[in-house]
Amino acid sequence: MWFSAIKLAASAGSKIYANRQRAKVAMSEAQLLHAEKQSRGEEAYQGKLLEARQNDYKDEFVLVILSAPIIILAWAVVSDDPTIMDKVNTFFEHFSNLPKWFTNLWILVVASIFGIKGTQIFKNNGGKK
Repeated sequence: MWFSAIKLAASAGSKIYANRQRAKVAMSEAQLLHAEKQSRGEEAYQGKLLEARQNDYKDEFVLVILSAPIIILAWAVVSDDPTIMDKVNTFFEHFSNLPKWFTNLWILVVASIFGIKGTQIFKNNGGKK
């Protein structure tokens, strides 16, 4: 069981690394294309926006925050400790009772970090049409 989990984690890690490398290449090509268009006078300068986006770690921070409850739940199940499981159950009970305005605000913040128009989510009743 542990071997397959480690193998899956290694596979996921290598996939993430490969995707980041491809993203770097794509960003480099996009900057080159933009510079060519700018030199021909077809576009205005937007390089600072691209550079700022590359050095931004808030996406990873939000991903860690969102993954934390899943990791804690997995630990509680694997550890087979009833006191930890009781605490996790209490956490999720309180979490499910959060006010609607708070969960909506959280969705909007996360959506804006990842570049999704969060207001569209609520206009479509949570994405359902």
